[in-house]
Amino acid sequence: MAQEDDVSAFEAARPMLLGLAYRILGSRAEAEDAVQDTYLKWLNADRSTIENPASWLTTLCTRRCIDLLRAARNARVDYVGAWLPEPIHASTEIEPSERLSLAASLQTAFLLVLERLTPKERAAYLLHEVFDVSYPEIASALGIQETTCRKLVSRARANVAQAKVRHATPVDRQEQLLAAFQTAVASGGTEHLSALLSEEIELCADGGGKVATILQVLRGKAEVLDFVGRALHAYWGDYRWEAMDINGGRGAVLWKDGSAVACVSFAYDEHGAATNIYIVRNPDKLSRLSVDGGGEGAQGGAREAR
Repeated sequence: MAQEDDVSAFEAARPMLLGLAYRILGSRAEAEDAVQDTYLKWLNADRSTIENPASWLTTLCTRRCIDLLRAARNARVDYVGAWLPEPIHASTEIEPSERLSLAASLQTAFLLVLERLTPKERAAYLLHEVFDVSYPEIASALGIQETTCRKLVSRARANVAQAKVRHATPVDRQEQLLAAFQTAVASGGTEHLSALLSEEIELCADGGGKVATILQVLRGKAEVLDFVGRALHAYWGDYRWEAMDINGGRGAVLWKDGSAVACVSFAYDEHGAATNIYIVRNPDKLSRLSVDGGGEGAQGGAREAR
C-alpha cells in the first residue's frame, strides 16, 4: 500500500516535471529520460525523510535537466545546420485560463530565446515565471543564495522581454497563415502568403545532417517566398498535410508512407505578421509524432503542455 501511495505521489507530479523538463531541454526524448531518472531515484529514496515530495521531485528533476542541458550544448557544437527544439503536439485540452501562459512558454521562438540563457538562468526563469515556484524553493533547488536566484530570474526576464516572444496571436490569424502557406506550397503561388509575412521574415530548417534540407537561414520576403514557391512546391508535392497544434500554436505535420517527414510551425510579431517559419526534418525529432498519431489526428503530448 505504501509503495502504491509513493507511485501515486510521483504520478501526480509527473505532468509538471515533464513540462518543466521539456522547456529546459527543448527535447521531449531527453525530458522523458530526465523524468524517468527522477522516478527511479524517488523509488530508491528514504521517503520517510522527505517532508515535501513535490519540492523534492522538482529539485531532483531540475538538477538532472541542468546536467543534461550542459551535455547537450557541448554536443550541439558539431550539429549540422540549424538546431530547433523537438516539436511536440500539445493537447488542446487546456483550461482557457491556462492557455495563454502555457502556449506562450511552449512556442519555438520562446524556447530559442531560452537557449541564450545559462542553464541556471533558464531553470530559474521557468520555475518562477511559468510554474510559480517561490524564490526560496528555487534557490534551494539550484543550490544558490536567494539573492543570486532573484538576479538570475531578473536577467532572464529582461532577455525574454527584449525578444518579445511571449504574446498570443489569435488562432484565426494562425489558421489564415497556415492555409496560405499550404496553398503556396501546393500551387507555387505566393501572393496571398506574402501579405501575411513580416518584411524581416526568416525561415530555418533542422535536418540534423540526416536528411536533405537547407543549412543556412533564409532572410527577407524575396528569399523566403522564392524558396517556398519553388523548392517546397517541387519537393513537398506528394506529402499529406495534417494541421495540428505544434508547440502551443497552429502548425502542420507532413506525412509520407505513414511516417512524419516534416513539421512546420511559425512565430509572429505583436501585430500578427509572421516573423519566422520553422521546419523540422530531422527524423529523430519527428519519430514521436509518428508514434503518437501515425498521421491520423495525433492527440499525444497533453502532459507536456501543462
